[in-house]
Amino acid sequence: MNPSTLSIVSTAKKTTHHRSRRAARQLALQFLFQNEFQVSSSHSLGKFWEDHEAAPEVQLFTTQIIEGVFAHQKELDKLINDYAVEWSLSRMPVVDRNILRCALFELFWLPEVPAKVSINEALELAKRFADNESKRFLNGILDRIIQHESQLAEKRLEILSQRESRISQPKPDSPVDVDPWTV
Repeated sequence: MNPSTLSIVSTAKKTTHHRSRRAARQLALQFLFQNEFQVSSSHSLGKFWEDHEAAPEVQLFTTQIIEGVFAHQKELDKLINDYAVEWSLSRMPVVDRNILRCALFELFWLPEVPAKVSINEALELAKRFADNESKRFLNGILDRIIQHESQLAEKRLEILSQRESRISQPKPDSPVDVDPWTV
């Protein structure tokens, strides 16, 4: 394979991985949303997978998010309560609080997922399942948490370095500053 073919294959794999992760996040949100309205406290992933067909890698990541949210729900809810200015968790729309729980689980307990990805995917879920006001609300909470939580210092630096590299690189469409006297 020549280098350009490798690049195409690599890009295709990344795109497929990205889509499956997005599908997994959406399924996790759907499960968590439904779980809030069930009378019994038992949340059955087995039953969920009987009703929802998904590829094994999608099921794996979905399950990881769901189980992570359940395992750390007290900590996640405390963070949300601490940073959701003038909002109580119970007053918050069910979709919003579950998007936050999923994104925060990724930020704190999945170090391999870049912060930018966790935040962007949370905003995509909000765009799809909530409204523009929710999107701004979620973005504000996630931004404050990234800025102030010491456990996220590494992810905060990752975001800052991405911003700096984006700023320092000229845009492809922008004219390059050339001194006409040296050409």
